[in-house]
Amino acid sequence: MDLFTAFRFRVAIDDARHRVVGGFSDVTGLGAETDVETFREGGVNTTERLLVGATKFGSRLVLKRGMADKKQLWDWYALVMKGAIQRRNVVVDVQSIDGQRHHRWTFIQACPVKWTGPELHAATSAVAFESIELVHRGLLPV
Repeated sequence: MDLFTAFRFRVAIDDARHRVVGGFSDVTGLGAETDVETFREGGVNTTERLLVGATKFGSRLVLKRGMADKKQLWDWYALVMKGAIQRRNVVVDVQSIDGQRHHRWTFIQACPVKWTGPELHAATSAVAFESIELVHRGLLPV
């Protein structure tokens, strides 16, 4: 039984099992920007040359308002807190309302760097955690 069907974004860690480890309501940090430098060539006063440089990716992938398998995400972050950095590919599937996958994004060599728990209120039902943030070394739409 898939416990994460209520969430639009499903997350899998690319390890030996590559199974879904969480579902989230919001995902931010999908983006890339390529540096462009302006170069003026001596003697050519009518135009500038644009040189394409390095590409930067969003600083952090943020998975918000979710529920996840504690053994996967929390234990991975606990290793980071102890100084045992393990970079893994993280796959985010964008689900339609009927549960079909629309898009897939792979975040290369990701590492969790921040975990935020929910605010606990007796009168409301809270999700398992508010957010987890990961740094990564690039993304690929699949």
